[in-house]
Amino acid sequence: MKELMKQAERAFENSYSPYSGIRIGAAVVAGSGKIYTGTNIENASYGATICAERSAISKAVSDGETEITAVAVTGDIDDYAYPCGICRQVISEFMKPDMEIAVSGKNKEMKVFKLKELLPSAFEFNLGGK
Repeated sequence: MKELMKQAERAFENSYSPYSGIRIGAAVVAGSGKIYTGTNIENASYGATICAERSAISKAVSDGETEITAVAVTGDIDDYAYPCGICRQVISEFMKPDMEIAVSGKNKEMKVFKLKELLPSAFEFNLGGK
């Protein structure tokens, strides 16, 4: 997780955050073992903003990866950079409940949670085979 967090820290350097001034970076490990990174991309229409976690997952899925085995999120904020509710739900689409999510902030201290701890009652839509 420490190496994954370093990747997330590098990712937030590319943040586009002119409105909040808060840079967030994320790194995810796909089922293949490949690491994908992402950063927050803000927009004047706040609803069009893309969080770092969804940015990284979108890159992975665009490459054909549909399984995420670990996530790390960090930012230049005083608190821990916890995934927002939308990101937790998107993560749950591609990650098993027992997989780990690490969060950090300016102080570089890391906390690690299982997805089911951060999103205990994820919305699921059963397509009959999943």
